[in-house]
Amino acid sequence: MSTDMLVNARTRPVAIWLLVGVFMIMGQVWLGGVTRLTGSGLSITEWDPIMGAIPPLSHETWEKAFHLYQQTPQYQLENRYFTLQDFKRIYFWEWLHRLWARAMGVVFIAGFVIFLVQRRFTRGMVGPLVILFLLGGLQGLVGWIMVKSGLTGEHTRVNHIKLAIHFLTAMVLLVYTFWFALLLLVRRQQCFPAKSLRVWLWVSVAVLVAQLAYGSFMAGLHAAMAAPTWPDINGYAIPPGLWREKPPFSNLVNNVITVQFIHRLLAYVLFILLLVIGWKAHKSPAGSLLRRTSWLPFGIACLQILLGILTVTHSHVHIPIALAVSHQFVGMLLLLSLIWMFFISQKPA
Repeated sequence: MSTDMLVNARTRPVAIWLLVGVFMIMGQVWLGGVTRLTGSGLSITEWDPIMGAIPPLSHETWEKAFHLYQQTPQYQLENRYFTLQDFKRIYFWEWLHRLWARAMGVVFIAGFVIFLVQRRFTRGMVGPLVILFLLGGLQGLVGWIMVKSGLTGEHTRVNHIKLAIHFLTAMVLLVYTFWFALLLLVRRQQCFPAKSLRVWLWVSVAVLVAQLAYGSFMAGLHAAMAAPTWPDINGYAIPPGLWREKPPFSNLVNNVITVQFIHRLLAYVLFILLLVIGWKAHKSPAGSLLRRTSWLPFGIACLQILLGILTVTHSHVHIPIALAVSHQFVGMLLLLSLIWMFFISQKPA
């Protein structure tokens, strides 16, 4: 990303616009989590970018939408007992999820036009803005491909691997937008170079990305219900059946016990890594941004782990939606806190 971006009054509104985008992306992911856990993601079987923003307004249009849903495998194999009222309940969450995505597009386009007229964009912002637009479009495309995976054959849910890809592309968009905003908000003179710390941050980000992917697998497979215990996994430290499926590699992404075991293991590894990062960052000069926020990722991780434990241990009959989406939301905060640490530990310009 170009460094030809000035931290001043001219570009500050652009930074605020980008932070609004960060908030909206996080809100979109939160809504996606609710949509997934309520089984609402396949309730709208068509993609209409313009008129799809308007929900059914008459009994006839509701009946038509319900009829389309009745042709899906999810209805045929799992929800044949649904009444029109049941359908309206799940339709709401998917409609709101898509409406929020449209709102994000409006905010981006409106802000872009306004700032273009006001000449607030510097030359160095052109490339990043194009990339931002392309990442947003890619996210929408991946989302529709994911939905399509649950509308054919005998699938009653979207494919959990495509769900993870959809989530991770959202994280790429989130991180890129946040980094773009930081370039316009934080002066490089406020950064403190910490080369060894950045190595630990690289490793932690890599582990966290894997952890978030496995969190998506957990959600897509409802894997929490396979072992709703902690600290053991159904009475075992290392549960049996980790490699029961053939070929063995498929266990890493399809076996609910293996997925939960890896998700937990990555959490413990990340906990240790962030403890080291907090300790190393705390040794930076007093008063520096790095010193003042040294324990931020570790603190967020503690909350993240607590929410994860509560989600798993309360997943006996169904997955608790409030806990699960809170766990996911704090995971995004943890990712952003690591990106923040990475930004302020770079070499000053």
